[in-house]
Amino acid sequence: MPFVLDDVARRIIEQLQEDGRRSYASIASSVGMSEAAVRQRVQRLLEAGVMQIVAVTDPLTLGFSRQAMIGVRVDGDLRRVAEELAQLDEVDYVVITAGYFDILIEVVCEDDDRLLTLLNDGVRAVDGVRETQTLMYLRLVKQTYSWGTR
Repeated sequence: MPFVLDDVARRIIEQLQEDGRRSYASIASSVGMSEAAVRQRVQRLLEAGVMQIVAVTDPLTLGFSRQAMIGVRVDGDLRRVAEELAQLDEVDYVVITAGYFDILIEVVCEDDDRLLTLLNDGVRAVDGVRETQTLMYLRLVKQTYSWGTR
């Protein structure tokens, strides 16, 4: 059952999407609530799994020079294969899709050698993986987590 967001919860989320380190006092003054009430609202949103507050890094600055999206075609149970792929350390995104690929996974690797090892010994070794196509990222033009609560 979906979590119902009221206008105040939406505004709190939008404030945190702009700056995850924004103080409860700052949010409170912006949404017209007490600091304690905002703190409780944020805690409920976190506990309900509506949002997470995390640090987003730039993989290139941390020594991960190869990012790629891998399209996977599967024979058998898509959910099982997706769960197994999600366990691979380099995989940061997994989605089951409708269309040419059954599953898309995004990976972040130190270099091309690590990507080759991941493809050969990790992705293609999962039972049910029939075919892969690797789309290597050349430049990240936009990545945002600020889509709001529309």
